[in-house]
Amino acid sequence: MEKVELIVLGLSASPASNNAYALILKEVDGDRRVPIIIGAFEAQAIALEMEGVTPPRPMTHDLIRNVLDSFGLTLSEVDINDMVDGTFYAKLIFDSHGLELDARPSDAIALAVRCNAPIFISSQILDETGLTPQSEEAAQEGGDEDIDYLRKEMKSSGSIKPKNKIENVQFELEKAIKEEDYEKAAKLRDELKRLSESQ
Repeated sequence: MEKVELIVLGLSASPASNNAYALILKEVDGDRRVPIIIGAFEAQAIALEMEGVTPPRPMTHDLIRNVLDSFGLTLSEVDINDMVDGTFYAKLIFDSHGLELDARPSDAIALAVRCNAPIFISSQILDETGLTPQSEEAAQEGGDEDIDYLRKEMKSSGSIKPKNKIENVQFELEKAIKEEDYEKAAKLRDELKRLSESQ
């Protein structure tokens, strides 16, 4: 099966569902983007590592990396190898031990960014799910232009819901993480959890 390497381009509050984020992946040798909807906890785990923030105590993905290091296991790559009913599936590949483990893509990518492991996707899945920015300028620059483009795509596909309190808190959480105000982010995360449980 042919594979295409991806990089993590960014995170965006998902307009498609409450208490979720869109993880934006981009092919290394091309312009296509793959948005994967992930939970707030996994989004936070990826964002903190990408920002180089070390929490006072190890988070779950940090703990897994520490366990791998302790047992001498090296994560060789993450493969997004299947998609069923709109849900992506991934594997953690440990070549030196011939070991492959099933994982949610969000967890696999949170681990990949900690272990500096490459992320791959099946070319067939990329052909089915990849989105290409319409302007050449956005394709070259990356970043916020891509996230804006993907938001527009989600809106035009009819998957966006009207703004509500949860989405507003999600937006504020995303902004706090971007501004590295983690105390505010923690309060907003707790507020999101409370709002989600009250529905």
